Amino acid sequence: MWRISQRIASIEASPLVALTSKIALLRRGGHDVIDLGIGEPDFDTPDDIKDAAMAAIRKGATKYTAMPGTQDLREVIVGKLLAENGLKYPPDQIIVCNGVKQVIFNAFAATLDPGDEVIVPTPYWMSYPSIVKLAGGVPVIVECDASDGFKLDPSKLGNAITDRTRWLILNSPSNPTGAVYRAEELRALANVLHSHPGVGVLSDDVYEHIRDDLAPLPVIAQAGPDLFERTLIANGVSKAYAMTGWRVGYGAGPRELIRGMIEVQAQSTSAPSSVSQAAAAAALRGPLDEVRRRASIFMTRRDDVMNWLSRAPLLKMLRPDGAFYGFVDCRPLLGKQTPDDKSLQTDADIATWLLESYHVAVLPGSAFGAPGYVRLSFAASTEQLKEACARIVRACSDLR
Repeated sequence: MWRISQRIASIEASPLVALTSKIALLRRGGHDVIDLGIGEPDFDTPDDIKDAAMAAIRKGATKYTAMPGTQDLREVIVGKLLAENGLKYPPDQIIVCNGVKQVIFNAFAATLDPGDEVIVPTPYWMSYPSIVKLAGGVPVIVECDASDGFKLDPSKLGNAITDRTRWLILNSPSNPTGAVYRAEELRALANVLHSHPGVGVLSDDVYEHIRDDLAPLPVIAQAGPDLFERTLIANGVSKAYAMTGWRVGYGAGPRELIRGMIEVQAQSTSAPSSVSQAAAAAALRGPLDEVRRRASIFMTRRDDVMNWLSRAPLLKMLRPDGAFYGFVDCRPLLGKQTPDDKSLQTDADIATWLLESYHVAVLPGSAFGAPGYVRLSFAASTEQLKEACARIVRACSDLR
């Protein structure tokens, strides 16, 4: 009876959903599966943030909030962006959404007409192209090379821009590679964009605080005098504060754009949970000490994983400067035979083999627009990571 629209039918099934189902099936069968595919911190939400949420409940802050978010949270976001990023916005240029994903969806839904193009550098967060398609746009995939640190080359950006280009997506630190753009690299991209005033930039900064460098994160909105009014900052509390389930993201950008995003939100989800917003305000008001302590743990785990995986000479991982992922080049494994005589022809084959035969869950790089790689997460205990790496090393040695 029901016909799924062509728009929805064009969206590829999420590899993460399939992976989660396989993990659950193996665990029900009694297997010890180490999940390195998940993209959320293994830490708990800090107690002071939980306390703020419970206080909000006790005082009855459980009703609908203003469509763009509570005034209190938007003012806290204004203070955060000024103090930490040197970006000055009034509260009416802030929108609070049900996670960063909705910030991105609202922006594209509010601005894209059928056939409008969005430049998506690879490797990309797997939802970017799908969100563009859902909004009626066309994702223009631009490959970034490992030799460039998986960062967008200015000449490639210039070649990708057409008269239909409406957006460029930049994600720094990156999911899946952990690449972080330096200020001079952003200025080089800004120099290209100066000649194309109709192109906006979506700056996805959700991994901002998970990196080695404690200095303010360079953002393209600061890279040139005309870029501030063309940039949408997308950020949230999910990664830095271990609040993935609270579903709070926020956008900061030009007033007209934010108004359009508010209209999309008004006719779709409405504002996020009032209680979650109170918790997010407490998170952003608080000191960064615990955030930085946890970031340091992630970076220590990164170094440990790189050391442990170095025992598998066929694998190579570019050192990530941020986020909590390793993007591992597994192309030397392609074409090799497993002990049960299966040939590894794709990165998906490698991920399936590691899961089914060695019970380590990773995601194939093709899901991120980069075939021949796998992504693994450092969001697991040191003990789990050590065991997972030992299994991966053993798996590589078993190939012929």
